[in-house]
Amino acid sequence: MRVLVAGASGYIGTELCRQLEADGHTISRLVRRAPQTADEFQWSPSERTVDPAAIEQADAVINLAGASTGRIPWTRSYKKEILYSRVNGTRTLAEAIGAAKSPPGVFLNSSAVGYYGDRPGDVLTEDSSKGAGFLSDVVEAWETAARLAPTGTRTVRFRTGIVVGRGGAFTPLIPLTFLGLGARYGSGKQNWAWVALHDTAAGIKHLLSSNLEGVVNITGPTPATSGEITHALAQAMSRWDPWVVPEFAIRLLGDAGVDMLLRSENVASPRLLADGFVFRYETVEKAIGQIVTS
Repeated sequence: MRVLVAGASGYIGTELCRQLEADGHTISRLVRRAPQTADEFQWSPSERTVDPAAIEQADAVINLAGASTGRIPWTRSYKKEILYSRVNGTRTLAEAIGAAKSPPGVFLNSSAVGYYGDRPGDVLTEDSSKGAGFLSDVVEAWETAARLAPTGTRTVRFRTGIVVGRGGAFTPLIPLTFLGLGARYGSGKQNWAWVALHDTAAGIKHLLSSNLEGVVNITGPTPATSGEITHALAQAMSRWDPWVVPEFAIRLLGDAGVDMLLRSENVASPRLLADGFVFRYETVEKAIGQIVTS
């Protein structure tokens, strides 16, 4: 397939493009600067513009673009950037697909498990209701924009959690743990919805040829608490993790601390599993072991 990717140079995008190209797909990329190669097309999410040729030549569009939630603190202005970078980018692509003379057949738009909010004790699936909090509201607006794509284009809103790899949430965790500063966050009993980087990209790739549409979770098949995840990282690196960051200190970070570290979300992926997808890394220990040894 000819696949147009927004956010191709990012953490997930780099791995996704690698896997797509390995399978023989042709990749083109959306960039904010002037295109430098034949496979690049310019767009501006903030101005809601995209080169129409990018859409016309694509069989599928995958949108991974959005400001990082890992940048702390979330000031009032940065929270607006988190929201509008997602909503404007998604709406730009959805409307461009609708305006195309020959629209792509597939639109895969990234989303997040933050939709479910803090739900300790619950097993959350695609049928679970919206939760409360800043990230939950962001996801609702983000996914609403994706629904603007025309009905003739199969649209999937895939929700991911903490991606286990050498990037994203693990960017600070790996060096801190290596230095012996690994820590438990709050009680450590809150569930963190995790998924290996390889499986994140493989799950998105699976959706290209699937018949699934609507919301699809892409999260690891075995639940894990935040304490289990940080301890597994310390063990894999042969380090101690004796420290505790108390909940009150995390709450001083505002919404960023609460939504990123204290929220409990045990998110399952029943639709993806029922569709035949097989996770390479079934436990967080295996996923963490792979990034430490690679």
